[in-house]
Amino acid sequence: MRPVAILQHESAQGPGVLREHLEQQCIPYRLLQPALDGTAPVHAADYSGIVVLGSNHSVNEGLPWMEDEQALLADALRSDIPVLGHCFGAQMLARAMGARVWRNPCPNIGWSRIWVTAAAQQVMDLPREATIFHWHYDTFEIPRGAVRTMYGSHCLNKGFRHGRHWAFQGHMEVTAASVAAWCTEGHDELLRARGPAAQTESEILRHLDLRIPVLNALAHRTYRAWTAQLQRPVVVNLGVASR
Repeated sequence: MRPVAILQHESAQGPGVLREHLEQQCIPYRLLQPALDGTAPVHAADYSGIVVLGSNHSVNEGLPWMEDEQALLADALRSDIPVLGHCFGAQMLARAMGARVWRNPCPNIGWSRIWVTAAAQQVMDLPREATIFHWHYDTFEIPRGAVRTMYGSHCLNKGFRHGRHWAFQGHMEVTAASVAAWCTEGHDELLRARGPAAQTESEILRHLDLRIPVLNALAHRTYRAWTAQLQRPVVVNLGVASR
């Protein structure tokens, strides 16, 4: 089976629960760091799926490695190689599909509720509503041909689906350790963040031991639904039947 490409951009924003799921399902993966390496692969057919994680950058910065990622996602769309975008990755997928990405009216940082459409509940194995982790300033329009899957109070477009390509404007992959590390790294940023959907560091970390297991269980369910779409090698039994 070809590996799943995981594009990671920040040290505190790793694949977390997604990596756990891939390893449990014996799905090979390759962890890539385009922002660090300065480049990204552009041939989607080398992989069975493409995962794009979060970033401290905006997709509108147009950095060279972002252009490579856009080329990779465009190739995945042409070849129907399943894509899974998280936050920045969701915005990158929206851009690759010709949709706009712009500043959300307010920062969306911390734990907040999202609602899931009826169709997405079935396809993605998600509940009608859930509390997930967020850390973003931008939002996207739903690309032409895609359908909204999630929406929130302070950011309408929280997710979309286009066939086997899924985008989440949030972070279901986080672990307790990664949330704590992210808060440490973004300590000064959290002090500056203002708005009805921006939590403080203490609010984010409060009851983390209760929030994370619920989110992790949710993540495993939807990752199982997404990876079920990946193309796997056909196993042929060549054994000779006994007489």
